[in-house]
Formats: sequence, structure tokens, C-alpha cells
Amino acid sequence: MSKANVLIIDDESDLVELLKYNLAKEGYNVEFAFNGFDGIKITEIVKPDIIILDLMLPDISGYEVCKRIKQKFALSGIPIVFLSAKQEEVDKILGFESGAEDYIIKPFSVNELLARVRAILKRVPPVQINNKHEDVSDGYMFKNIRVNVSKHSVTVKNTEIRLSPIEFKILIFLMTYAGDVFSREKLLDNVWGNNSFVEPRTVDVHIRRLRSNIEIDESVKFIETIRGVGYKFIDEKI
Repeated sequence: MSKANVLIIDDESDLVELLKYNLAKEGYNVEFAFNGFDGIKITEIVKPDIIILDLMLPDISGYEVCKRIKQKFALSGIPIVFLSAKQEEVDKILGFESGAEDYIIKPFSVNELLARVRAILKRVPPVQINNKHEDVSDGYMFKNIRVNVSKHSVTVKNTEIRLSPIEFKILIFLMTYAGDVFSREKLLDNVWGNNSFVEPRTVDVHIRRLRSNIEIDESVKFIETIRGVGYKFIDEKI
């Protein structure tokens, strides 16, 4: 089985060469761009399985690149990993809120980056990223939300909702165990996996994004915060 396609968007040519070499050595197919606009164009053409995106680009910011990619429905499921020298918590939160799956601080270990790429692709295999699903009607129905697992689709009030791979996995996990309360740590273990490098606070960011996407009707709530404990999906089936 062939390895995934990786797109690097970074204006540091030496770093791009280093990443290209190590990713190719792992068996990945590698594309690259040195600015944001070219990165978006290549993403539309190639539809890579994962994107490694520098935050500071010469034309537009990595945040803007990430947002523009995530706004395109056909591309919204592609996981994006930010590379940045910015270490403040607010920068990480902005990265996750723009749609990224991970945030790696420069300078970094190439081996760590490879491990994170493997972990993300393990959670979101290429067949899922590229929306190549069998037409199997399996999923969940709660109130006015419909989820089809095989098609990786979510509709609320008959409107299709675009979720990132992590948001989709959180939703499926919480719906599977509707009514049960899960701490940040439990969600990290079950959604991100035991080998995850993600901080517990990241869960809050993804939950907030998930809520903003699916709770489009203010009168209907799906996810409840249990103060001091964690989160649960409200167990009211229709």
C-alpha cells in the first residue's frame, strides 16, 4: 500500500529540503510550495493527505492559508500541522482555531515531526481524508443532527456541516457513549491516542470549534460541559 502524499508549505528552502529528504526516506510522496498562495493552489490540485504549514510566509500568514483551505469543502478534511517559532499559548490557540490538527514549535526534532505525521495519518487514513468511502448508511441520529460514519458526513437541520477529522472523531466518540462524561485526558486517550503529543487544553479548543459548527440552533444543545469533570453528549435520542 502506497504512503500518503505530504505537502510542505514553507519559505525556508533549507528546511524544505531537510523535510523532503526525511519524509521521502519514510516512503511519503512529497510536494512543496514556498508561499501561501502557491500552497493553496497545489492543495487544490494534489489534494494531499496532510499539510505541513509554516506560520510565517512571505505573502499571507499560515493562519490565513489554513482558513482558506478549511473553507473549501473538498479540502476541509485535510489535516494541517503548523510549524512556528511562536511559543505563546495564544498563538497555539489561534492555530487550532484556524483549523489545524497540530502545532510544532521551531526548532524541532525531525523525528518528532515524523512521529506526529504518522500519528495523525494513523487517526485519519488517506482513504478517509480523500473522501473515498463506500456508500454505507451507518451512523447516528440525535435531535436534528445526522451523522453518517462511512461517508464522513454530518448534517444539522438538513444542512451539511464541515468538520475537521479530529472534530468528527470527537463527535463520533461522544455520540457512541452519549450520556457518559469524559475528562480531557480520557478524550485525548480515545480520540488522539496514547502516543499523542497534544496538550489537554487542546481538547477545549476542539470542543469549542465542534460546538460552534454543530450547535447552529441556539435552542438545541448537543455537548454539555460538566464543570470540573469534562464533557458529554446529551443523551436524548429521537
